[in-house]
Amino acid sequence: MRHHSLHLYTDAQFASPYAMSVFVTLREKCLPFDLSSVDLASKANQATEYAARSLTRRVPTLIHEDFALSESSAIAEYLDETFPDTPVYPQDRRLRARARQVQAWLRSDLLPIREERSTEVVFCGSRGGPLSASAQEAAHKLFAATDALLATHSANLFGDWCIADTDLALMLNRLVLNGDPVPHRLKEYANRQWQRASVQQWLQLERPPLGKDQQNI
Repeated sequence: MRHHSLHLYTDAQFASPYAMSVFVTLREKCLPFDLSSVDLASKANQATEYAARSLTRRVPTLIHEDFALSESSAIAEYLDETFPDTPVYPQDRRLRARARQVQAWLRSDLLPIREERSTEVVFCGSRGGPLSASAQEAAHKLFAATDALLATHSANLFGDWCIADTDLALMLNRLVLNGDPVPHRLKEYANRQWQRASVQQWLQLERPPLGKDQQNI
């Protein structure tokens, strides 16, 4: 199968946590790909040309030969099945299901954290004010779930690294990088995940200045 036919579309600020998840997946699998950005602030994702590529008109969108797919967890699962040599999900069926559960949860819950600690904190050095009561409640929920999932002295959630580790570390780092209180063990976990080469490659992408109307949650 030809690997060079992969093309990833991300946001222009490289601040989407979901685009990052797919980028990391591609890097971990050592798959060569073309990278293009879409200016969401100017609604370039609604333009006819992009809409013809992306069914949901969102980022990330991955093009593989004549197949286009959006939604980050769907893309990661597709890549893992299509290029299985270097898996990004656990091989054990139940652990793989748990990793997918973590991803789905992070994408659908904890909205107060995402609203008050946008990815501008993570990727652009912004800082937010004190967490609201609802965001504090969401943070405690995040800490409790992570603590339950992360075995003592384990570097990763399920033994070997998987893409859910990157997604979970990003959610934790919304708080860690803002200077919010985070349990030491969870802060160390997030910091270790952030040093991964594939994550560092995303962090080192050149980002344009944020516009007034741009925000990624």
